[in-house]
Amino acid sequence: MHTRRDLLRSLSAAAAATLALPEPRARGSADATVVHPTPTADAIIVLWMAGGMAAPDTFDPKRYRPFEPGLAVADVISTFPAIPTALDGVQICDGLPEIAAVLDRATLVRSHVQPDLGSILHSRHQYHWHTGYVPPQTVACPHIGAWMSRVLGPRNPVMPAFVNIGQRLEGIGENEEIKAFTTGGFFGSEFGPMNLPHPEQAALAVRPPQGMDPGRFSARYARYKDLLRSSPRGEFTSDHHQESMLRSLENAHRLLAARERDAFDITLEPKEVQERYDIGGEDGRFGRGCLLARRLVEHGARYVEVTTEYVPFVHWDTHERGHERMQKLHTMIDRPIATLVRDLEARGLLDRTLVVIASEFSRDMITEGQPGSDAKDQASSPKDFLQKPEHYGQHRHFTGGSTVVLFGGGMKRGFVHGRTADERPCLAIENPVTISDLHATLFTAMGISPKTVFDIENRPFYATEDGKGKPVVDLFA
Repeated sequence: MHTRRDLLRSLSAAAAATLALPEPRARGSADATVVHPTPTADAIIVLWMAGGMAAPDTFDPKRYRPFEPGLAVADVISTFPAIPTALDGVQICDGLPEIAAVLDRATLVRSHVQPDLGSILHSRHQYHWHTGYVPPQTVACPHIGAWMSRVLGPRNPVMPAFVNIGQRLEGIGENEEIKAFTTGGFFGSEFGPMNLPHPEQAALAVRPPQGMDPGRFSARYARYKDLLRSSPRGEFTSDHHQESMLRSLENAHRLLAARERDAFDITLEPKEVQERYDIGGEDGRFGRGCLLARRLVEHGARYVEVTTEYVPFVHWDTHERGHERMQKLHTMIDRPIATLVRDLEARGLLDRTLVVIASEFSRDMITEGQPGSDAKDQASSPKDFLQKPEHYGQHRHFTGGSTVVLFGGGMKRGFVHGRTADERPCLAIENPVTISDLHATLFTAMGISPKTVFDIENRPFYATEDGKGKPVVDLFA
């Protein structure tokens, strides 16, 4: 059984060891099994519902009973009724009417499954989803955005290829664990993300500090590069990682002087456009992130992730007052996601931009993990009868079946793939899609073979675990 302390210790050790490794070498054409597919997408936007988005309360509605004292938990699977969508015969949950109206542009994968990792820690499952590898590993595994940055390179040489929006990496719970997968891993820092926790402040990230003379800023930049170059090599980092850090600095400095830096300023959008994305306040940060993502993709970013942000027991981590929290979460994501889809479509970008809504696992009111799991129950709410409104909601982590929503990027329009059981446990019972196969699908859409392999420490390391991920061909148009 892994604890958070065990996980953090192993990830820190892997990251430290990685910095001393030489440059990973692509096998390329020497490996006859690696044939890159023709891409159906040029860019990808992942909308990350951090904390465990309950499929029965969002995109896969089941049997519904409203709260009343003494209600048997076994009689409730969804805590929201179902509503019709633009896709005939397909329903999603009440509270998502805007997304329902654009669902005819989407593919719903209702059979995404996660493994039982022994202990259902958010950080372990988020690491697995973002890298394709279950921690601990002996090296720092690259984020899937880093894979796309390394293999495909930038679409625009000035723009960062990989941008992460909305997740604070300082001052929150489990920030070190989140940092462990929000990285370029063994590829080097130049392929890691540009982190923009507050989208409304993103423009400040591509300008010299306020009040600093441009000449002084340039002098500081040059001095910092000299310090990096003169530091002892091989003592803490390899030549590769030192050079990678220098290149990342050069890339950042080049952006500061480029006109593309205006893409980071969402206030340049017409006021009415800003209002369509922004629901106001702290909860509007996700919507503002969606607007920023659209602007960055328009200007050449390749992989952009927008998160509702993972903070323990906040947002989708619905251990308390689950139904009440879900009502707020519906409002947080509904209009911004639908607006993003409509905007990309109106600009002629949706066909070549793959938009992905995903989370580390689903939730249930009774089952922790999946049947047969020995995972420790992390909720205190009753499993038999409900007496208080705060117990009405999806409190437990469920890994047996969740939903991923895909828009654009070569995916089918108005398509449902897979199915979960109508009665508890709501396991995926048709066409299950693993994380490895989902990643293979995303890589294939972007023109990367799931068998892409680099040698690190004279050992092969694949884009999907052991190169075995297979794209779900039925999802492609």
